[in-house]
Amino acid sequence: VEERSLQQRYATVTIESSLWNDLQKAGVSPLLALKISDIYAWAIDFFSLQKGDSFTALYDELLFEGETVDIGNIWYAEFNHAGKTYYAVNYKDGEKSSLYWNESLRKAFLKAPLNFFRITSRFTYSRKHPVLKIVRPHTGVDYAAPKGTPVMTIGDGVVIFKGWSGGGGNTIKIRHNSIYTTSYMHLSGYAKGLAKGSRVKQGEVIGYVGSTGLSTGPHLDFRVYKNGTPIDPLKMESPSVEPISKENMENFSATMQSYRFRLDSLRTSQHVESLLNVL
Repeated sequence: VEERSLQQRYATVTIESSLWNDLQKAGVSPLLALKISDIYAWAIDFFSLQKGDSFTALYDELLFEGETVDIGNIWYAEFNHAGKTYYAVNYKDGEKSSLYWNESLRKAFLKAPLNFFRITSRFTYSRKHPVLKIVRPHTGVDYAAPKGTPVMTIGDGVVIFKGWSGGGGNTIKIRHNSIYTTSYMHLSGYAKGLAKGSRVKQGEVIGYVGSTGLSTGPHLDFRVYKNGTPIDPLKMESPSVEPISKENMENFSATMQSYRFRLDSLRTSQHVESLLNVL
């Protein structure tokens, strides 16, 4: 019989070298690093963690025959970075789907990088290329629009590439944080003054729809990368920036306190257990 179990645990880790290494040193599954970095992507640049930064998390761990196989929900977390504490609470505000809620944590992406007319190709690993006539992955979304239609960045970030990318034609790539990067291809031209290293704001025009590179007509090929791997832009979770509704604020505060109480309980029981082991 397969023995699977879900256990609620907590971890407190201080950064000495890297999030991944320090988790392993603390005896915590490094899978937690992926969850934590996802939650805090919009508040903390994980390329700039400092020695002495720390985090505490209350989370579920999935075990199989005593071994950790996955990390479930993170219910509560505190991340201390550069002298500031960022709180994350797993909370569903009515019908809103955003779970990790904290005004300072997340900035929503725009739903699309342009006012488009129609989607002509979706994210797939088995599309027949319209020019090459061979089946190959299309890890983005094609938005058909007239030549010259303004293209906007879907979030704040830094331009890491501006130039010709072969089949992609005139291309712009933007790094939004340590998790997400976006790419805008087949452009007819770029926004005036835009260069590699430029900082851009959400909604800022960065270029214009074109048909450069391997293209059969004017459109934008838009791609999103999460930790370097392409993901479907149409299925990407867009974090909410709406505040907690007034009618749920009291419940939100109570939920946050209950998670803190649970965290303290686990911490105390583990401390008592370690003392008993010494005795």
